[in-house]
Amino acid sequence: MAQLTPEMKEMILTQQCFQATVSKEGIPNNAPKRSTRVFNDSTLIFSEGTGGTTYQNILDGSKVSCAVVNRDILDGYRFLGTPEVLTSGDIYEKSAEMSLKAGMPKPKAVILIHIDEIHSLKPGPMAGKRIG
Repeated sequence: MAQLTPEMKEMILTQQCFQATVSKEGIPNNAPKRSTRVFNDSTLIFSEGTGGTTYQNILDGSKVSCAVVNRDILDGYRFLGTPEVLTSGDIYEKSAEMSLKAGMPKPKAVILIHIDEIHSLKPGPMAGKRIG
């Protein structure tokens, strides 16, 4: 599994992340998930509040691509990963508690994204290249 650097973790903490999935029919979906955060050095986590297209695509077997950019410093990353759906247990309950404290509804699920690859989204010669 690819490892997050301190710079990547900071960007995830401070910038909006977007999750991309694909349907069984091959239709792409891209959605902002403001609950995206670092779970550990090789895993991201977000709360699935609506149970909409992103969630259905994951249930149907889609991988996840998470993109985050900081326009002020012209840098960013794309994390490609394998999702794991949690609807109960300690991790789910702790995440649900965080959602409720933030004024959001209890999530339908919590999604762990086990990072398989990391790509640079920084403009220039490394744009789109695998870095992890």
